[in-house]
Amino acid sequence: MSEQPIDRPQLQEQLSDILLVLDKEKKKIEVVKNIGKNKELQTVTPEKKNESQFMRVDKHGDLFSNFFSNFFNQLKDPTRFNFFRVSAQEAISVAHAMQKEIENPTEAGKKLFEKHEIKVEYKQENQNTMETTQSTTEAGEYRFKLEQIDWKALSNLGLNKERLEKMNLLDPLLKGYKTNELVPISLNLGSAITRMDARLSLQSNEDGQVVVAIHGIRKEPQLNFPFFGHEFTKEDKDNLLKTGNMGRVVDLINPKTGETIPSIVSVDRLTNELVALRSEFIKIPDEIKGVKLDEQQKLTLTEGKSLYIEGMISKKGEPFNASVQFNADKRYVEFLFDRNTNSQSQSQQQNQTQGQEAPRIFRGKELDEQQYQKLKEGQTVYVSGLVDKKGKEYQGYITFDKETSKTGFSFDNPNKMKEKAQPKEENITQVAVNSEGKTNEATKNIKEPLKTAQKNPDSKQQQDKQEKPKVATKSKARKI
Repeated sequence: MSEQPIDRPQLQEQLSDILLVLDKEKKKIEVVKNIGKNKELQTVTPEKKNESQFMRVDKHGDLFSNFFSNFFNQLKDPTRFNFFRVSAQEAISVAHAMQKEIENPTEAGKKLFEKHEIKVEYKQENQNTMETTQSTTEAGEYRFKLEQIDWKALSNLGLNKERLEKMNLLDPLLKGYKTNELVPISLNLGSAITRMDARLSLQSNEDGQVVVAIHGIRKEPQLNFPFFGHEFTKEDKDNLLKTGNMGRVVDLINPKTGETIPSIVSVDRLTNELVALRSEFIKIPDEIKGVKLDEQQKLTLTEGKSLYIEGMISKKGEPFNASVQFNADKRYVEFLFDRNTNSQSQSQQQNQTQGQEAPRIFRGKELDEQQYQKLKEGQTVYVSGLVDKKGKEYQGYITFDKETSKTGFSFDNPNKMKEKAQPKEENITQVAVNSEGKTNEATKNIKEPLKTAQKNPDSKQQQDKQEKPKVATKSKARKI
């Protein structure tokens, strides 16, 4: 009976590692505990009494790589720390040895740090994503085979073949694409279980094995430190936050080979992950919505820039104009919308619009002078020729709130909806009595709901109730 509690922690230590961290400012080695609500790193001192608080991570290489990449990118100030991975059995002793080396550096100590350090390449955001997007497949072509998938590793995420097929996710995975939707997964790390939504993809590692890449949701794109050697300019950041595309080709460095790769960069709008695509893989169609592109227009799109096209024809046969741009994540030319890609930029946009006048352009559609004046005066305006993210045209009604400077949209006319909500003249009494508890002299003693358009008693029974109200309840007490 005593074997059970002894073997369990031993097995847990064999299957998990501990994260040590060096705070460059404090010059202190501690053990990682968690990440706080404000994205600050939480740590504890490397002591026996704190062992139960140590964050334990799976020893499995691929699971750890995905976990740590997601963990690192959630930190508020990731460049301030150096991380080290040690076994659970030696975590405390190694931490103390490292602290001594910080205070009195030696050659042996340098090798100790190198042995356990988690290489800075994890700081290069979306390394796996870059490798995936550089290997493209033709339509209908499969990059991976079913037998290559490590189903045991997938089961650790709470997934199996049947579930992937049911969700229609297996086919795009085998073709080398990311899932086109977020997948709920659970990751068991021994002493901790993480549940999250993420996009998934299959990739080949250095040994040629097929592994599962987890693309977790980030609060915002990581634009404040280098991305494969590229430092984002202010214009780059503004473009990525506004349209989701950087808008130009830049040279990125492959961290494994040192190769310089001309690429475009976009934001995955589902996860806020940055995605790079080799410029040689950009394929521009000859025609977009009925408009044949000339060589100059194709060159503009190949360079990652946006292009305004006039005279396109919607599926309904109506002409429309819009800006288009090649997206590295989607790998096709998309229609641009005037929207931000994360909650922070949306909040900033709302703050900036406070006190502004009605917009002249709504979702890429420019209002004519009559529409603009109506909207400015607070009237409801019908707008057609709007285009959704799939290029499908739609229409609806927009309103402008002068107090909040917010523009509202509805597929149905809000004015008619209000009219429908108002009772007709013949029903005013009925609504007042039934819904608002009001009375009129003709029906004030009738308790049951009135019928449609009823203003007076409509039966002898109701007439009797109106003329002869019930006697007070104390008369019943006299009978008893």
